[in-house]
Amino acid sequence: MRILLSGFGKMGKEIKKLAESRKHKIVDIANSDNPTTTINLNNIDVVIDFSTPNTAYKNIKYVLSNNVPIISGTTGWTEKIDEIKKLCQINEGAFLYAANFSIGMNIFQKLNQQLAIYMKRHDYKIELNEIHHKTKIDAPSGTAKQLINDIKDINDVNININVKRIGNINGIHNIVYKSEYDEIKIEHTAHNRNGFVEGALIAAEWIIGKKGFFNMQDVLSYKY
Repeated sequence: MRILLSGFGKMGKEIKKLAESRKHKIVDIANSDNPTTTINLNNIDVVIDFSTPNTAYKNIKYVLSNNVPIISGTTGWTEKIDEIKKLCQINEGAFLYAANFSIGMNIFQKLNQQLAIYMKRHDYKIELNEIHHKTKIDAPSGTAKQLINDIKDINDVNININVKRIGNINGIHNIVYKSEYDEIKIEHTAHNRNGFVEGALIAAEWIIGKKGFFNMQDVLSYKY
């Protein structure tokens, strides 16, 4: 698989290591000095985008316009995601977006949805607690927003949101249902970045030869 890495921060560097260990080829690396939108994509099989909120939309639009599959984990730009869906359809392209590529987190997301269904008819207060490292910019994170939206799509209730940015924590998310009688909690803890990296590479491998707009749930349904 011939890969263009769009963005070369912490995630990009780890994806490069894992991709090369799996015998994939990193053809080029885009950054501020070598923008994605200036790179010839003729010999690229897939683009993996972990760029910035300011550049992701332009990057994705450019790649889809060149009929190359792309996956993106960049957050902070998704107010324009409907435009990307339309472009993907017009060009018969392939695009996969995930706020979090961790397989464990995506299983946790399904548990969160199922628990929201069970709890819909019961009178419990709901809270989401999120902890990430102190250098993480967005708060709440894209993952937290997705978990919140998943609950509200099932049960439109108020959710108390608590966000902390401390230390070097890779990510802790929990959902808590509380009543005066008891408490139910589900939690996902990321021990390192490897789960995100592996999930992103699995998604890139999966999307080759496909057409449409996808998320990690599509990948997991196919995988399992």
